[in-house]
Amino acid sequence: MKQEGWSLKLFQREQRSLFGEILDWMLTPLLLLWPVSLALTWLVAQGIADKPFDRALVYNVQALAQLVTVSNNRVQFNLPQPASEILRADDSDLVYYQVLGANGEFLSGERDLPLPAGEERTGSPGEVQMRDDDLRGLEVRVAYIWVKLPLPGAQPALVQVAETREKRKVLATEIIKGVMLPQFVTLPLAVLLVWMALVRGIKPLSQLEERIRARKPDDLSPLDEKTVPLEVAPLVSSVNDLLTRLKESIATQKRFLADAAHQLKTPLAGLRMQADLALRGGSSEEELKHSLKQIGRSSERATHTVNQLLALARAEAGGAALSRLPCDMPRLIMEVVQDSVPRALDKRIDLGYEGPTPGAAGVMLSGNPTLLKELVRNLVDNAINYTPSTPERPGVITVRLLTDPFGQVMVLQVEDNGPGIPASERELVFQPFYRVLGTNVDGSGLGLPIVLEIAHQHAATVTVEDAHPGQNPPGACFSLRFVVGDSAGAA
Repeated sequence: MKQEGWSLKLFQREQRSLFGEILDWMLTPLLLLWPVSLALTWLVAQGIADKPFDRALVYNVQALAQLVTVSNNRVQFNLPQPASEILRADDSDLVYYQVLGANGEFLSGERDLPLPAGEERTGSPGEVQMRDDDLRGLEVRVAYIWVKLPLPGAQPALVQVAETREKRKVLATEIIKGVMLPQFVTLPLAVLLVWMALVRGIKPLSQLEERIRARKPDDLSPLDEKTVPLEVAPLVSSVNDLLTRLKESIATQKRFLADAAHQLKTPLAGLRMQADLALRGGSSEEELKHSLKQIGRSSERATHTVNQLLALARAEAGGAALSRLPCDMPRLIMEVVQDSVPRALDKRIDLGYEGPTPGAAGVMLSGNPTLLKELVRNLVDNAINYTPSTPERPGVITVRLLTDPFGQVMVLQVEDNGPGIPASERELVFQPFYRVLGTNVDGSGLGLPIVLEIAHQHAATVTVEDAHPGQNPPGACFSLRFVVGDSAGAA
């Protein structure tokens, strides 16, 4: 097992360095182009070195061509002694010449000097041509010219001057040294400048890292995008978005803890007081039963508050983290209504449903079925809590579902004939723990905030209006407008 772990470490990829990778991409082309530059410089130096010596060869071959004469219909070549000494005066290179007559007969110079190739004999007379050749194992540069003779039907005479390449190589080497030696100094300097520029270029990243490390654990304020390079701004923007979401999540947790502590304090205090009364000596059986009954109500209220807080926390956690499924809204609503019928009957309230049947066209909504049932349940519970019912005026609650398959809209309504909600308080009722003044209903004040949060998670809008305008009491009608289709699922 130890050997296997060691082998895995060997094949494990090291963490990539942005600095090293950029440095590699900048220096690798520079180092690869340097030998290419050497080769190109050598070729250019060869061409530069050939030019002055080629001109000297051209001058020499033209001078020798003028010495070719015709006398008594015979081609002659007379080379003065000074001209011969000039051809032989160089100590570095050897100079050879050759003169051939009209019929190719040898007139003067080196007999074994190679002749031009067949395709090179087509040059016009009087035009100097150049070629590279070998003579006795030596590389030579040859200048030759065809001399037109004043003889009827005679072929041109050939004059060639050849020179070894030692001076050319020396000159090319000197040019290479003059060009490349400074590069041996400038190349390390260029590498150093690239490294320094890269260090300076990524310095803002190091400064950003220092600012983040210097932050306190509770500092979730956004980073300043203006102090970072343009290329790093999207990364900083993503970090700021993450910080914002983290801040909201922490705020939600803190609010949940504060709400839980605040709401549980009252029923827990009641439990303790009733328990103290029950344990007090001399209590009658009737007083003991009353204390136990109060303990039961307080525990029930605490349980309901905890469930509401958990539902609110689950809704605020974000719909993106929850699975979305096609929900049959009539079936879901009818299940909630059936579960709420016993509680409605206890208060003598007529609770019913109006709308399409399960499986009808246009009733499917993409959402989270658990949250949607929680939404409907809280609306129905809120209506049951605030709708009085008497023999003279029985309470009526109607859960209604309206669909528009052409407009891809679905509207859920919960309507009652209770006291209604004043227009000035219709926005306040969606705040946690807010209770409409003048009501003595036992509740946590979290039902409608849960409804609003779940509606936002499903891209739905919530409105409140009078169910029966102009009547007394006017009743209340909560309407939720859902968008049916891909937009709902993607919200």
